[in-house]
Amino acid sequence: MKRWIKWTSGTVVVLALAAVGAAVVGQQMAERKRQRVISVPVTAVPYAEGAQVLARGKYLYESRGCVDCHGLHGAGRTFLNDGKGTHIAGPNITPAGVVARYQPVDWVRTLRHGIKPDGRPAMIMPSEDYNRFTDADLAALVAHVRSLPPVQGGGKTVVELPLPAWVMYGFDVIPDAAQRINHTLAPAQPVAAGVTAAHGAYVANMCIGCHGEHLSGGKIPGGPPDWPAAANLTPGEGSAMVRYKDADQFTAMMRSGKRPDGTAIQVMPFESLSKMDDVDLPALYAFLKTLPPRAAGGH
Repeated sequence: MKRWIKWTSGTVVVLALAAVGAAVVGQQMAERKRQRVISVPVTAVPYAEGAQVLARGKYLYESRGCVDCHGLHGAGRTFLNDGKGTHIAGPNITPAGVVARYQPVDWVRTLRHGIKPDGRPAMIMPSEDYNRFTDADLAALVAHVRSLPPVQGGGKTVVELPLPAWVMYGFDVIPDAAQRINHTLAPAQPVAAGVTAAHGAYVANMCIGCHGEHLSGGKIPGGPPDWPAAANLTPGEGSAMVRYKDADQFTAMMRSGKRPDGTAIQVMPFESLSKMDDVDLPALYAFLKTLPPRAAGGH
């Protein structure tokens, strides 16, 4: 009996030391990963101007999630602070903020590739959602951001995560946006706006960051452990789409943040999604109905 207790105690000590060692190594790897310099070929998109360009850029800014991290006026904003060690805030991106010295190529590198001008990964930038922007939409979004009134000071980037999250990031269990993007893809080609599955496919690129490349849902990369899994948006058993019999019900959910039965949906950035117009939302629904069924979280 004593020998068994001694053996068990020794095993516990070894496992504890191994866990501590893994945590230390994981933290070191996370810091190296954050500081790595990523080189990708980037082609600048020229600045655009004009009333229509600015109107399109404003719509994209308000409906594609930019407001959630940077605020309506671009001065920066806390996106998440759960009081459990996770605190994430987007920076001031007005002309007086972190983008003050951006050149056209820097906007492309950050928006499409998740890489800052100095080559390091943009930690909280969901660039996988913007990677497929057409050149015209990217230029329109940039035009709107550059037109925002300068805000002196404003918010700064905050990325505070609990130790387990940093360790998982260090060991590549949690990838950053730059790792999730295929940097060799050419920019998306324009698709005529309309209530069509083709246009909906373009709109659906904004859903990739949470719902995955194939929109089958699963654990949200980098999300706190108490966040619910992203819903499976593909058809079939276990799909969230079975709740919505038509585009009107789907649109109502995206605008209200509530399912048809009145229950609230957690985590989704409805402040932005509710601003999507009467073309984008039914087109998105039309596209989702064309997807092949996949198991939840399936790749």
